[in-house]
Amino acid sequence: MSLSVMTGASGHVGYALLKELTANNVNTRILIRKDISIFKGIPCEKVFGDVTDKESLVKAFEGADIVYHLAGLIDIKGGNEEMVRKINVEGTRNVVEACIQCGVKRLVYMSSVDVYIPLPGNEPMTEVNRFYPDKLEGDYAKTKAEATNLVFDAEGKNGLEVVVVYPGTCFGPYDFKISSIGEMIRNYMDGKFPISLGFGGYNFVDVRDVAKGTYLAAIKGRSGEGYLLTGTPATVDEFIRSLARAMNKKPPKIKLPLFLGSAAAPIAEAFYKLTDKTPVFTRYTIRKLTSNYNFSYEKAKNELGYQPRPMDDTVKDTIKWIIANERSGKAITR
Repeated sequence: MSLSVMTGASGHVGYALLKELTANNVNTRILIRKDISIFKGIPCEKVFGDVTDKESLVKAFEGADIVYHLAGLIDIKGGNEEMVRKINVEGTRNVVEACIQCGVKRLVYMSSVDVYIPLPGNEPMTEVNRFYPDKLEGDYAKTKAEATNLVFDAEGKNGLEVVVVYPGTCFGPYDFKISSIGEMIRNYMDGKFPISLGFGGYNFVDVRDVAKGTYLAAIKGRSGEGYLLTGTPATVDEFIRSLARAMNKKPPKIKLPLFLGSAAAPIAEAFYKLTDKTPVFTRYTIRKLTSNYNFSYEKAKNELGYQPRPMDDTVKDTIKWIIANERSGKAITR
């Protein structure tokens, strides 16, 4: 029986992918550092290990046909360069080498749209297969770009096939660890987001659609190719208005201009570091907000059958999930 092994199953996309794989009756093994309650009741094999420990990866990948490598460290606060590199680059190198050593047939690597150098204006961006870390900003983008190159360079070694996926800004159910977008949604639900932004946007995409697209890439994707798993570009104001509609609220009338947002970002960063809160508003996020976020998913649509759902549907489902899992007295181990 074919076996799929996954790293990063406790992450937002990882958990959604685990649900997708098991829903399709895929024989699945997950690599975890500790046993946590979110996996209870999901039919999968659990093995303990870490991407920084190559020996544990070799044991985990034994007998695997497909490896999904999703484990990574997102750090938009900054100041954690050594750990980001250790996990994102060296961890990926370990995964690649373990795949080659174990004779894995196919490696599916989850990169990020952050590895792309933004094109001018709103020009649509499509897939490329070579990335330039030195031309990117931020430890996360740089390390993911370097890791993506490592994966592409491994194609054909001991027969290894490689496929890379580039998700947009994910949100949706299963946000146990609370992502930046998830924190933003919770703040709005709690009345802590009284204003909107008069600038910027993201390429928002449902985490469940990214999970399905990743599975489709594993079974239909061409080796040596990458696929953008994105959604519809939307401004932050459009996103907040979607939240307002879903909650039957009036959207904020005041929109923060870019110059004030830029001035407030350093103060917000200090607050996040002092309180250990999930970052929502930093100098890095402002730069990302104001860069081109028009990523085309046409290749994934045509080759994989990928089709993201409307943003409004995801907003509604996310709010329902938060209420059901966090606001109803249910205990969740994060």
